[in-house]
Amino acid sequence: MIPVVTPREMAAIDAAAAEGTAALVERAGAAVAVAAAEMLTGSSDGAGAVGGSARPPAALRQALRGRSVVVIAGRGNNGADGRAAARYLQRAGAECDVRPPDGAPLSPCDLLIDAAYGTGLNRPWTPPGGVSGAGGVLATDIPSGVDGLTGEVRGGALAAVRTVTFAALKPGLLLHPGRRLAGSISVADIGLDVSEATAHLLTDADVADLWPRREADAHKWRSACWVVAGSPPMRGASSLASLAALRSGAGYVRLSVPGGEPDASVPTEVVFHPLPGANWHEHLDTSRFGSLLVGPGLGRSREAAASVRALVGRVTVPLVMDGDALAALGRDFASILAGAPAPVILTPHDGEYELLAGHRPGEDRLAAARALAAAGATVLLKGSTTVVATPDGAARFVTSGDARLATAGTGDVLAGMIGALLAQGVAPLDAASLAAQVHGMAGALGPPVGGIAGDLLGAIPAALAAALEPSRQPPGGDPGTG
Repeated sequence: MIPVVTPREMAAIDAAAAEGTAALVERAGAAVAVAAAEMLTGSSDGAGAVGGSARPPAALRQALRGRSVVVIAGRGNNGADGRAAARYLQRAGAECDVRPPDGAPLSPCDLLIDAAYGTGLNRPWTPPGGVSGAGGVLATDIPSGVDGLTGEVRGGALAAVRTVTFAALKPGLLLHPGRRLAGSISVADIGLDVSEATAHLLTDADVADLWPRREADAHKWRSACWVVAGSPPMRGASSLASLAALRSGAGYVRLSVPGGEPDASVPTEVVFHPLPGANWHEHLDTSRFGSLLVGPGLGRSREAAASVRALVGRVTVPLVMDGDALAALGRDFASILAGAPAPVILTPHDGEYELLAGHRPGEDRLAAARALAAAGATVLLKGSTTVVATPDGAARFVTSGDARLATAGTGDVLAGMIGALLAQGVAPLDAASLAAQVHGMAGALGPPVGGIAGDLLGAIPAALAAALEPSRQPPGGDPGTG
């Protein structure tokens, strides 16, 4: 996992550094210069020599000779990083023009290095004209104009082909529109200690490390998940959630549709168990189950809401609350969760967040997820970037998903995946973030347009196979890379 720190946390890390600012600036400038050399030459071979103490080799100097670079450098540390990068590039043969961020039109160039402002910008910025004449934009730490905490744009911003950030990722690089404007992102180690970071970005590689494997003597009851979902007019969600749980490793899935029957699409592998339409929480014996999932398509009747609110204080296995279960909790969610004897995961989108908190998440989605989680649950805040937070403030960002997941029913699939991981003994933070990561990886295997939630069910095993057993995959790349 890659550390993620807020601009305020980054400022504190900088202040606590054992080495002075000058040394850190030189390292940052060298890292930017190496990235610039790679962009200018179209190759990483030998580019690292640009940032070294020795004179770059003749072949690299020849490749960079005459290549024009414009550096927009502000007065702060970000600008100092840009000026240091210009010195390294000039020594290697490139022609560098360092300009202030005053908005004056730029001359055509092979590469524009944006070092105008870093994560500390607190006012709108107007980018200069003439950028269309640049061969590409390389951003230093974060594209200038992008809020380092929220990803929102203050005034204007230059869309970068690549961003080199330092020590750790910043939330603004992971949240749109900043995520889109940053291009490809690399994290340069400049000697700062970020080991105390409480937020991290989950990657495809983390799936291989954290996803549970079945033991040699496994049997179905060691990973059993009970799904209480659907209602007579809305039975499809129960099918998606229960099958997603099976596809994600649950050994046994029991489905109950309070007061109703399962949808015809529910496969025979899912075991149906009838429950009455009212007071169904009194009929849940979860002693043989590893998790309980409640809410997808459950409906918002008084009977459903009453049972949802009552079961929170009774269930002794990890509980996932999704969809209509969140609506049942409503503004009283904190007091209801206070009586929960087992871990609870809440999975709101922005509208469901408002039902719980009384307001939308706002621009700072990390703070929003943490605020809801402080009531005593792990919170998975859905969005183009998913944020997962725990009551103690630990957080994960997930960026594997894209617009292909913006279709009805994909949230039901995600809820089933979380339930399956909890049933396999995975801790709530890992369960929620791993499910979101693989959910996005599965979506990336689908077509650019026309995919539906049901398509994810077959893609989950394929995404897991690519992540867990890459050597068994045919040539052609890793389909799990999002």
